[in-house]
Amino acid sequence: MSLRVISGRAAIPSLLALVAGLLHAATTQAASLAKVNQTDWWAGVSGLPSYVNMYAYVPDTLAAKPPIVVAPHHCQGTAQSSYSEMASLVSIANKTGFILIFPEATGQNCWDAGSTRSLSHGGAGDTGAVVQMVKYTLGKYSGDAQRVYSVGGSSGGIMTEALLGVYPDVFMAGVSLMGVPCGCWAEGYNDVTGNGSTAQWSGSCSGGSVVKTGQAWGDLVRSYYPAYTGHRPRLQHWHGTADMTLNFKNLAEHVKEWTNLLGLSETPTGTDMPKSGTTRQFWKNACGYTVYETFALSGVAHAVPFDGNAVAAYFGLDVASNADPETAACAGGMGDMGGMGGGDAGRGMGGAAGQATETGGAGAVDGGASGAANVGGAPAGGGLGMAGGGGVPGTSGSGSGGSGAAGGAAPSAGAGPENAGAANRPGGAGQSGAMSGGQAGTAGRSGSGAAARAGAAGSQAVAKGDEQSGCACGVAGRESSRSVWAVAFALGLVASRRRRR
Repeated sequence: MSLRVISGRAAIPSLLALVAGLLHAATTQAASLAKVNQTDWWAGVSGLPSYVNMYAYVPDTLAAKPPIVVAPHHCQGTAQSSYSEMASLVSIANKTGFILIFPEATGQNCWDAGSTRSLSHGGAGDTGAVVQMVKYTLGKYSGDAQRVYSVGGSSGGIMTEALLGVYPDVFMAGVSLMGVPCGCWAEGYNDVTGNGSTAQWSGSCSGGSVVKTGQAWGDLVRSYYPAYTGHRPRLQHWHGTADMTLNFKNLAEHVKEWTNLLGLSETPTGTDMPKSGTTRQFWKNACGYTVYETFALSGVAHAVPFDGNAVAAYFGLDVASNADPETAACAGGMGDMGGMGGGDAGRGMGGAAGQATETGGAGAVDGGASGAANVGGAPAGGGLGMAGGGGVPGTSGSGSGGSGAAGGAAPSAGAGPENAGAANRPGGAGQSGAMSGGQAGTAGRSGSGAAARAGAAGSQAVAKGDEQSGCACGVAGRESSRSVWAVAFALGLVASRRRRR
């Protein structure tokens, strides 16, 4: 390519315009994972664990009221490893404008989801620290307090369920990969820090030996926030039948706990098989919306892959919208969520005007492009590594399944919104977790429901007894040296032309 030199005065304006453009390109940087100073997000709160750090990913273009997704890492993971493993979800955030928070338990083996301080609403444990991050982010970016979610695998899944159980007033929904029932981790919990692989671990829960009735599980979780009587978060749970690290037996206890919390029968509304080897059970609430579902992956060990597309669809973040899909489907009939930080007087979620919704027809979307697998490791005693990229949804309800770069792709499915949409006029304002029902509107029309999304590539791997560290795959930064050299060249050219005049 040749550069045409323009003679005379006309050259200077053109070159100055070129310089301005190059300077803008050199100084403009794309969004990236960034650490938030602890003094900023603590915001005067004392007693939080000093080893917990906050990292956030804020897209360049945010939604008007951006939703928030919290993504706690696996054992011995980092914010950076989760950011890399969840690259498919980050990509969707760039499109629809939600914020991702990546908490980090620096120097710890796993997340504390078993101590009294973490299992107490308003406590100063790890759960309290994460909620403080959410409060800070909501305030700083004018976020949507009724669209806060959590997703995590292994220890991150355990932490997700603890967050939903202890802070039902903060979280609208969660996705747990290989997690355990909220409160299970407290059984035989070793709270000793700095003790290698045994810290933050529960041998009885991980082994699947903690058994309770549904009522006992529900009462246990309700004891973490006794004053709360409002809306309980919906949950999607994934587990491999061959998982011996966080034993598959925990799934049966999981069902007992969450159906009790959500006021559902232990017998599912339905069972299907969205993909060969994957059995899905789902439970619908009174307005016909699926608020709890489990996926059992036959023959899969502690290696359930992460699928950002399925997660985003479950949270209703795969497309730009201004309401959570459950809220939209059940507007006028949902109980309140309490105020941030534990206020008993809730926000009237159903009090907002309901919008007419219509879910799409059945259309399974299987897999897509292969995601890059970033293999994590584990120390002796149960540190859990996680990796995997999300498959890109196929078009027209179809697509080829991806394969993981490490160990192949495990069967995967994630349910999209499959519930009848119901239009509702505004309900009454909620008080102390109570809700006046909205009058049913006529604009809504129920759809048949979307079938599960599936086929995420990558794998979530564990090397039990191995001394590997968790995934530390880096994300390459942007290079701006070429732009800087171009700017220097252009400035020199302008100066040269001025000297010749």
